[in-house]
Amino acid sequence: MASIHLSIVAEHMKLENLTPDIDISKIRILQPDINRPALQLAGFFDHFEATRMQIIGFVEYSYMESMAQERKDEIYDKLLSLGEPCVVFCRELKPDATFMKYAKKYKVPIFLTKKSTSAYMAEVIRWLNVKLAPCISIHGVLVDVYGEGVLITGESGIGKSEAALELIKRGHRLVSDDVVEIRKVSDETLIGSAPDITKHFIELRGIGIIDVKTLFGVSSVRDTQNIDLVIQLEEWYKDKEYDRLGLEEEYTEYLGNRVVCHRIPIRPGRNLAVICESAAVNHRQKKMGYNAAQELYNRVQKSLTRKRSDDDLDEE
Repeated sequence: MASIHLSIVAEHMKLENLTPDIDISKIRILQPDINRPALQLAGFFDHFEATRMQIIGFVEYSYMESMAQERKDEIYDKLLSLGEPCVVFCRELKPDATFMKYAKKYKVPIFLTKKSTSAYMAEVIRWLNVKLAPCISIHGVLVDVYGEGVLITGESGIGKSEAALELIKRGHRLVSDDVVEIRKVSDETLIGSAPDITKHFIELRGIGIIDVKTLFGVSSVRDTQNIDLVIQLEEWYKDKEYDRLGLEEEYTEYLGNRVVCHRIPIRPGRNLAVICESAAVNHRQKKMGYNAAQELYNRVQKSLTRKRSDDDLDEE
């Protein structure tokens, strides 16, 4: 199961630690969902998910301020004894001494953030969804072409890295070469990134390793990119039938998500960079509602219909 250290979350979200004596280095966040314990503060603990980060907003804080001391002791003792990874107070609302007493008793880290409750929740859920998403690593090259994430796959040595280098020279951006880490952040979205070790590097046979960021500048690389299109490079065989119209989309599947896939046969003289650019622009055009293959098909159908009508008139 994917997890992330609480210390990394606290550093990324710029949280102020109110319990520095509690060791947070071994605490892990296991899921991106969070919880606002409003019902729990009222005494209802059925179906309470204690493994989530607990968020205290203005409404919960106001209710806590109105509680009698005996009630605070009862509720705080039960709430903080269930093993929550942490509690975050938003809007710089500081917990009272009773809450801090039970937090220290059960070693539950307490954090403070300046952000509003809704803004903090949206940001931490989005970030955790990416960090804790299911992940696989595949052999390929990921390039940002006109804003479309193009994943180039194929057998080793077929020319993926060379195509990526030409695309970079034409102004597009490299995400990863050789190994692409794919994360499923939703049922519709796959995000690709590079392993830390190989980030911004490309391997070219006969030359070796080159640093794209150093050679072409920071504008030639990016850290992550949605995977919108897969281009699978394969050897050209003259007896094999290849799609020449593109009326029906082909798909490949990663982590249960389907992605449009084009199989491109390789022959001497074919400019892979131009082909990848054209495929990316054509895919983007289809998403905007225009399909060139369908337009050609419609024209042919209209032409045939018009010809039949003319033939019928001639017979009359």
